[in-house]
Amino acid sequence: MRGVVFTGGRELELREYPDPTPGPGEVVLEIKASGMCGSDLKPYRAPKGGSSAALGLGGTGEPVIAGHEPCGVVAAIGSEVDDRQAHLGQRVMVHHYRGCGVCPHCRTGWTQMCDAGSIVYGITGNGGHAPYMKVPASTLVPLPGALSFAVGAAISCGTGTAYGALRRVELSGNDTIAIFGQGPVGLSATQLARAMGARVIALDPSPERLARAREFGADALVDPRSNDPAGAVRDLTAGRGADITLDCSGTAEGRSGAVRAACKWGTACFVGEGGLVTIDVSPEMLRKQLTIVGSWTFSTVGQAECARFVAERGIAVDDLFTHRWSLDQADEAYRLFDTQTTGKGVFLM
Repeated sequence: MRGVVFTGGRELELREYPDPTPGPGEVVLEIKASGMCGSDLKPYRAPKGGSSAALGLGGTGEPVIAGHEPCGVVAAIGSEVDDRQAHLGQRVMVHHYRGCGVCPHCRTGWTQMCDAGSIVYGITGNGGHAPYMKVPASTLVPLPGALSFAVGAAISCGTGTAYGALRRVELSGNDTIAIFGQGPVGLSATQLARAMGARVIALDPSPERLARAREFGADALVDPRSNDPAGAVRDLTAGRGADITLDCSGTAEGRSGAVRAACKWGTACFVGEGGLVTIDVSPEMLRKQLTIVGSWTFSTVGQAECARFVAERGIAVDDLFTHRWSLDQADEAYRLFDTQTTGKGVFLM
């Protein structure tokens, strides 16, 4: 089979790999959809010859197959896999981490926080940008029949991450939420927050992404380049600020704006990866009695809950996708995705 690997310097290759065979406790999936995530851009943009961590190299020192939003059907089952864990033809998502399986985090479905360290599929282990993928049966999360494979791929990272953050801050229909960054995660948060009944203020410097946020139910739009974002949020909330703010941008400006835009006794949640932020602690945090929360993806339980929420409420997560690609189009797909002006992309096998 052929799989997509990032080689640094905004370049990638389709490399030949042997078809995987499941070992004890493992299954092989026939991948039906594999999503593109903003965090893919870190190894995609990493300089050639850069560090293993930057390029996402596996234990062999070679690039791994990319793609940490896999979704498909069970095609082969190894020994020691219980019938309740997997059966041939089962439609499944993947919780894209592998941990030790026995520490408290792994046993509660938070394998990304494994005490012994974790493999991240698509980053440090072979991922879903290929026809087949081998994973432990313990990583499988059933995909409801009402959802497409593309939606399952979105829930496997971006949409699931947004859902996990909104649940973490206990968003309700009484709240106004300001969401900084309207890339795939932020746009998912806008869509889900509206489904939860909240009033949504969407912020992004891209006119294209702001237009998409409006389509997804945002009540108000703010371009942080032409407005002071915190001031604009206060103007939209009678001077009060947002009950909850969510940074999906991963930028210092987005995080600072999220802190400053939150109301007294409010909550600011950081989701976007990487970078730093400077906070003027007394006026922006202490004297507002502000709660600052970090939210990192989701557990296996949370992933299943997100899928149920989307299925039961008929949320049109499929509308996130502006581009659908074949693996042969990977170079073109990532060059466009690198502009960060589009919606979400997905490879369909």
